[in-house]
Amino acid sequence: MIEMNLSRLNELTIIIYAISVLFYFIDFLHNNRKANRSAFWLLSVVWVMQTIFLFYEMIHTGKFPVLNIVEGLYFYTWVLITFSLLLNRFLRIDFILFFTNLIGFFMMAIHTFALTQSQSGALSDQLISELSIIHITMAILSYGAFSISFVFSLLYLLQYDLLKKKKWGKRLLRIEDLSKLDRVAYILNVIAVPMLLLSLILGAIWAYIKLDDFHWYDTKVLGSFTVLIVYSFYLYNKIVKELQGRTIALWNAASFLILLINFFLFGSLSRFHWF
Repeated sequence: MIEMNLSRLNELTIIIYAISVLFYFIDFLHNNRKANRSAFWLLSVVWVMQTIFLFYEMIHTGKFPVLNIVEGLYFYTWVLITFSLLLNRFLRIDFILFFTNLIGFFMMAIHTFALTQSQSGALSDQLISELSIIHITMAILSYGAFSISFVFSLLYLLQYDLLKKKKWGKRLLRIEDLSKLDRVAYILNVIAVPMLLLSLILGAIWAYIKLDDFHWYDTKVLGSFTVLIVYSFYLYNKIVKELQGRTIALWNAASFLILLINFFLFGSLSRFHWF
């Protein structure tokens, strides 16, 4: 029973950690203090949960839990989170926090999957299945955000065309102004990109542990990383190159077409993906 509860604690920790990384990503892009504070407090919760688990292991085993790779990964993640909290609290080195915690999330995910291998067979299969559900759910949520972002870009292009051709009317008035359409499409992509990245991290680790014939050149794996890269370039063009208007809306629409190809075509060609 205790073994199962600790595994549940690890799963909950991963979910909270993922949300914290998402907020740090928003802060990284926009220097958003509210997002930074939210990420800090969520990361603090993760630290508390990890510390509880760490002390339980020390009391339960009577030794410091760093004597094998699984224990070492957990302690390494705890150290990264501790340093992140100290940096955030005292030095305010904001740019390093997102990337540090991305590494921490990756190590935490490896530890959680590896931990299930030491559990009983039925329990291990159940936990791995539940972690794969987290991976799938995060991927679909990111796809949903990308889809709605595409709709806003489509409305942007329609509104832009109506304004350019000076077709005044009720249709023009019912569509939001261009700046708001562009802004909402961008915000949705800011949320979806890190969510997809974290989903791919969980998916890759799950595949290595669960599948005997996992290959990086699987069509769905390549397609998913292509989607991530394309949307990352969208953010790069939007933030760094400051592309605006019709150009960035077209880029977003083209990115969504690549997403559809990955979802329907590459998914059907993959040997282990259904979605």
